[in-house]
Amino acid sequence: MSADLPALPFAARLIERHKSTGSLLCVGLDPHPQDLQHNTADAALAFCRRIVEATRPYALAYKPNSAFFERLGAPGWRALETLIAEIEPEIPVILDAKRGDISSTARAYSEAAFDTLGASAVTLHPLLGRDSIEPFVADRRRGVFVLCRTSNPGAAELQELEVTASGQPLFCRIAALARQWDEGGQIGLVVGATAPGALAAVRAVNPQAWILAPGVGAQGGDLQATLSAGRRADGAGILISVSRAISRAADPATAAADLVKRIASATPKEVDNSTAKLRLAMELVDTGCVRFGEFTLKSGLSSPIYLDLRRLNGVPRLLARVADAYFDAMSDIQCQRIAALPYAGLPIGTALSLRSGIPLCFARKEAKAYGTGATIEGPFEVGETAVLVDDLATRGTSAIESLPKLREAGLVVKDLVVLVDRQSGAAARLQSHGVRLHAIFSLSELLELWLRGERISVDQAAKVHAFIKATR
Repeated sequence: MSADLPALPFAARLIERHKSTGSLLCVGLDPHPQDLQHNTADAALAFCRRIVEATRPYALAYKPNSAFFERLGAPGWRALETLIAEIEPEIPVILDAKRGDISSTARAYSEAAFDTLGASAVTLHPLLGRDSIEPFVADRRRGVFVLCRTSNPGAAELQELEVTASGQPLFCRIAALARQWDEGGQIGLVVGATAPGALAAVRAVNPQAWILAPGVGAQGGDLQATLSAGRRADGAGILISVSRAISRAADPATAAADLVKRIASATPKEVDNSTAKLRLAMELVDTGCVRFGEFTLKSGLSSPIYLDLRRLNGVPRLLARVADAYFDAMSDIQCQRIAALPYAGLPIGTALSLRSGIPLCFARKEAKAYGTGATIEGPFEVGETAVLVDDLATRGTSAIESLPKLREAGLVVKDLVVLVDRQSGAAARLQSHGVRLHAIFSLSELLELWLRGERISVDQAAKVHAFIKATR
């Protein structure tokens, strides 16, 4: 069976199939006894053949459930082998077997799934650790999907237990370990569509892994929420696994085609705010907007953290997400203008203006020496309320310096919104000038999120906490 597989690594095969079909649909092949005319292996094979034939143009992958074949004994096993052999090699086949063991037993399970049956990937329990996974990823053409946060009602009993000092739940720890173990893009995660908040948290912890998301349809998972929470920035990275909604449809081909269209046209749907913030916090580190080490600041102080939020300009998708966060933070602020603070606040202010429809203006650092000689750029009316926008707040100096120009021009300024409050006294200083500080994150909050997402060590977090305390 191995010789028939394309030479591409497993993750590349998923991408190639996604590009050729435009699909993120994984069709489950589950021959339930009640769906068969006869309780035989031949009937199970015929049932699955009908589904494959109807859905071939729409399936990115197929996922046969081995239990429904194994229950039929040796004939069932042969039927499963025949089914997989009849599916074209370019279509990935994920064997849903939920294996989990070590050493020679794990190797035997791997040989059964890959060499005997010819599957492309297999689902695994990860609780035995890295050595239970390694035999299944020795061949780069093969993949695994480890159980992470499953779709069943009892999943939270164990999978949401807090297992680290920072309060990280077990399912997030599994996602983080899978990221460490994965050397060739072969380790995916099983995360149920019934828990979009957990799905968003997993995507934040493991930005690149393919996620197999069962639970849309019969189990009640919401398609839009699942895609919003789990899809990667490239629009791929998630397999929407559907079985009964296709196999029991009057016309499985139409049901599959409809699902592919719905996936392609699905608009983003907000996930729980706390998980959205977790995802944003992870991306700040992953894109280099936040770095850890030893840095000399403008003040001359040595800092264990560097916030380089001007890098947002080079990551449009992240800048758009930041603008969404600012928009949410402004929900209780009444204003007619956004007043961005030069220079770091200007790109954020522009993105926020596009997101909100609120016009943008800004106070120049120096009066224009030609043309109109303007101090304030952008149209406004005297008496309008403007909200200040900047990237971060340290002492609030930039905002305080801009206040006289804006107020003398006739604008009312009462609020400043930033992405990060460094907790170095800005709030108190701004309050003395009649301005309230609104921060999407405090630096302490970010540290907790980064600990949960394993972007920072406990030692690094302690150094930053000490720096915060010393600079207050």
